[in-house]
Amino acid sequence: MSSLELKKWDVVDHLKTEEDMRLYLDACIEEDAGDGALIRAALSDIARARNMTQLAKDAGMSREGLYKALSPEGNPSFATVLKVARALGLDLRFATVPSGAKKPGKRLLQAARQLDTEGL
Repeated sequence: MSSLELKKWDVVDHLKTEEDMRLYLDACIEEDAGDGALIRAALSDIARARNMTQLAKDAGMSREGLYKALSPEGNPSFATVLKVARALGLDLRFATVPSGAKKPGKRLLQAARQLDTEGL
């Protein structure tokens, strides 16, 4: 019987293009519980996929400061989120949501499945 080698799944392995990163962040924004933790985690994943050192430089931050802000214990300020988004080439926009609109669900899971199948 041959042994099966398993590797821990990491979204960073699937964030290959700017579009992948944007779609992943969009999905995380939609699925965030309102505390920003999922958005912070997504920015951290994207930063790891892009090159944390260069991103920190582009955002005008130290590498350590960026790691700390985007860590699970981090609580980045809105200014930090804007700096990171702009360093990633992203623009922050707001849109109105019709009253009574149902929150989209399962988008993050769908995006992860799409990234996983495209990566195979």
